[in-house]
Amino acid sequence: MSVKEIAEIARKAKLASSQIAALDNEKRSSALIAYGEEIKKNQEKILAANKKDLDNAQSQSISKALLDRLKLDSSKLGSVVSGINQIAKMQDPLGKIDLARELDHGLELFRISCPIGLIGVVFESRPDALPQIASLCLKSGNAIILKGGSEAEHSNKILFDCLLKACRKSEIPTDAFALLESRSEFGELLKADEYVDLIIPRGSNELVRSIQENTNIKVLGHADGVCHIYIDSSADWDKVAPIVIDAKIQYPAACNAVETVLMHKDIAPQMVTGLCHALKQRNVEIKCDKKVKDMLPAEFDAQITDQWHTEYGDLTVAVKIVDSIDEAIEHINKFGSGHTECMLGEDRDLFEKFFTQVNSAGIYLNASTRFADGYRYGFGAEVGISTSNMHPRGPVGIEGLVTYKYKLIGNGQIVSDYVGKEARSFSHKDLTNN
Repeated sequence: MSVKEIAEIARKAKLASSQIAALDNEKRSSALIAYGEEIKKNQEKILAANKKDLDNAQSQSISKALLDRLKLDSSKLGSVVSGINQIAKMQDPLGKIDLARELDHGLELFRISCPIGLIGVVFESRPDALPQIASLCLKSGNAIILKGGSEAEHSNKILFDCLLKACRKSEIPTDAFALLESRSEFGELLKADEYVDLIIPRGSNELVRSIQENTNIKVLGHADGVCHIYIDSSADWDKVAPIVIDAKIQYPAACNAVETVLMHKDIAPQMVTGLCHALKQRNVEIKCDKKVKDMLPAEFDAQITDQWHTEYGDLTVAVKIVDSIDEAIEHINKFGSGHTECMLGEDRDLFEKFFTQVNSAGIYLNASTRFADGYRYGFGAEVGISTSNMHPRGPVGIEGLVTYKYKLIGNGQIVSDYVGKEARSFSHKDLTNN
């Protein structure tokens, strides 16, 4: 499509965003239910389209991590539909009043939630991200322009067609939704700051950084998923092994998979060999510091490394021994990406220190980092994970796709009456009954 065509798509979507925002919650939710039904009805077609994408990807020697993200099956589609239905049942995120205040008699101020407007989302490999993102945007009254990876072209197209069918059945304006086909088209969208309010990239570090450097539109996302597990001296082995193994191998390509394990020096002699063997038995490659290497049997195949800011995205994990929880915290804050970290241990006071001082979106105690997910948090789905220190942070669900407006209701008041010697006073009284 030409530059003008992309601009026209964005213009129409921006206009339609105000129409979506005006729809009541019942209307938006019924469209979501219809979307889930369309996906179930077209499951065989979706899986057939996905097989085309998988075959094409395999012929191009795409990595196993990307293939895992690309693959759809009935179980994954079932989870998608379940997430859509969960979103549909959520309370309306729009029109919520979180501040009601009398400034003076007859002059009342309200802060009310509203949609962001038009959101552009680019994502790689994972076609199941399309219905998740689209559903969250529809529920929150936002228009959306999507661009999926070319490797998922056939899967994305049929999933998007299901969305349009559901919208037509529910009388939702379809101009509010668009699917771009090429990277150059999305590049043109990045220039449409007159219409697009937010860009959300879901994909590789290179993708996120490229977008951040090539647009004036606000970008929400994370460039890295370097997650840590710190094993404290108070840790229980019966919890350590299952959690570390799950965090590494359950889905190693995910951004919330653990990449670095830090182990307190006092417990390392008891745990290093057993943990590394348990990981090795599951085909995990071990990279470690010299202290860990020296503790392992001579025949154990582990590679010494000093690279601690690596997101492996596969069956590789780094292991390092630290002298204290303070060193662990310092390491995470220096080399981590602000995504998700976990402490394994039984000392709750130490965990509170860990929680307070580690600067990441998710801080866990005795639980796999893989729980960092919008669906698992009960958000229905997520549009992505934000490692920003500003709102929103962590898995971004409905609450991250709304902003607010201030509504002021007066009766002829003017500012001049509140300045000078005869100035009226503000009451600034909270209104509890609004």
